[in-house]
Amino acid sequence: MAASAASPPLTSPRIYLVRMVVFLILVGFLAFVLYRQIVPAFLANPGLNGLILGVLFIAVLLAFGQVQRLFREIRFVNRTVMQETGAGEPRVLSALAPTLREAAAGQPIPPSVFRPLLDSVVSRLDEGRDILRYIAGILILLGLLGTFWGLIDTLSAVGNVIRSMRAGGGDAAVMFDELKSGLAVPLSGIGLAFSASLFGLAGSLTIGFLDLQAGQAHTRFSHELEDWFVARAGPEPVQGAIQPARTSEASLRDLAEAVTRLSSLVGDSTGNSRASTQAMANLAEGIQGLVQHMRAEQQMIRDWVEAQASRERELKQVLDRLSRERVE
Repeated sequence: MAASAASPPLTSPRIYLVRMVVFLILVGFLAFVLYRQIVPAFLANPGLNGLILGVLFIAVLLAFGQVQRLFREIRFVNRTVMQETGAGEPRVLSALAPTLREAAAGQPIPPSVFRPLLDSVVSRLDEGRDILRYIAGILILLGLLGTFWGLIDTLSAVGNVIRSMRAGGGDAAVMFDELKSGLAVPLSGIGLAFSASLFGLAGSLTIGFLDLQAGQAHTRFSHELEDWFVARAGPEPVQGAIQPARTSEASLRDLAEAVTRLSSLVGDSTGNSRASTQAMANLAEGIQGLVQHMRAEQQMIRDWVEAQASRERELKQVLDRLSRERVE
């Protein structure tokens, strides 16, 4: 245990923060290069596009917060394992903290005890990322809202231009000038539609990458914590597995004594029939008790096998869920 406590079991998620910062720097550099194209698109609808950028900024802060919150939990685990003071109280690992302290003190923890607690930790981490996924969808919906809004303005403006052309008459040059001036509003509506979609999709892509990094940080945190517990896992307690074996041995010993007594009585020519009858009754009781104990032991073995199969199914479900999270 002293050798295992020589190094902290959990590593810092700082590398994921570095990736997120580098990605945002690249996005900012790309926006700087395309400054002349982005500004007119933003001014096509500054209200809606400003709302999209504001939601994007909030989502970026939340994504960094999802990774930043792991520092407190990792610091608590490492200090607890190293048996240092001042570890503080965790938030995500609050339910797992007593079990972690017992394992750090050298007490073996069975997998049936710590695995449900690890599942609760994974669920808490996933709940924190739900808001990021929701915001990514909100950005796309805001882009679609701007698209439909712009298309409605475009169609209404085109209808007004057509009605004015029908009502007017005279010189063709005058009508052409009126057509050009009338199409200015529909073109601005198209700019409104596509600019909102542009900012919405770009914001959703940015949040998707940040959410991916946060998910990877959470996954490594849970895997390292699980590996540390598995390395110190104790044996699973098997209830009722030792007592039936002892009972069966006692039954066999009683049966052997009854057979020995019966043989001695049969071999003794002076033995009476009453003693032989009593010995046969004892032999029958011993055989009946042995059969009952063997049935009870078989039932306990079946129960144990069913319990192990249930645990394996639960473990398979957890592994499938973790693999799906990795793919996402």
